[in-house]
Amino acid sequence: MTARSELAGVLWDMDGTLLDSEKLWDIGVRELARAHGHEMTDELRHALIGASGPDALRLMFEGLGIEPTVAAVAAAGELLEARVTALMSGPIPWRPGAKDALALVRTSGLGTALVTNTKRSLTEFGLDTLGRDYFDVSVCGDEVANGKPEPDIYLRAAELLGLDPRNCVAVEDSPTGARAAQAAGCAVIVIPCEIAVPPLPGRVFRDSLIGLTLADLKDALRVRD
Repeated sequence: MTARSELAGVLWDMDGTLLDSEKLWDIGVRELARAHGHEMTDELRHALIGASGPDALRLMFEGLGIEPTVAAVAAAGELLEARVTALMSGPIPWRPGAKDALALVRTSGLGTALVTNTKRSLTEFGLDTLGRDYFDVSVCGDEVANGKPEPDIYLRAAELLGLDPRNCVAVEDSPTGARAAQAAGCAVIVIPCEIAVPPLPGRVFRDSLIGLTLADLKDALRVRD
């Protein structure tokens, strides 16, 4: 590029990035596997992290060797949603440093979006814990044609904010989310949670959100550029 991008927005992933909610999903998907007579391997469980609902169910049925009939997939989706709804209906634990990081960005005047593959009905429980005032907009996996790892959800968030994705930093915890953000043109800060994320060019890694500064966010743009 001939000119350095200017930081204008921060696009936050939810599960595993701001909230320690992947552990709740873990309970739900493992119970779902047992309901079908299987124990889920860690390898298969890790493959589901960051996936959209439809993709997660497809991967799960393939991994467990279950015939993915329309009726079976629909029933599994309803069962999983009901279980995760029950698990998320109370306070959800925060990831370390997440609340302070949200407050920092919110008071800075930057555009903010929650960008999650989780469907809207479940995301609302996450927002009950996070606080809606931290975000200008939120975009969920069932509100775009293709969820992460496709870029649609990040492109939509930037569009709603009226920003160029190249002027935005995405904060993610999974390989799926990082791929989606980079495909959209965003800079990416990765805070791994449940699984490792490959250290590809343009990705900035942190152990946690503790101590995140505006300078760190601007540095992510510099690394991407």
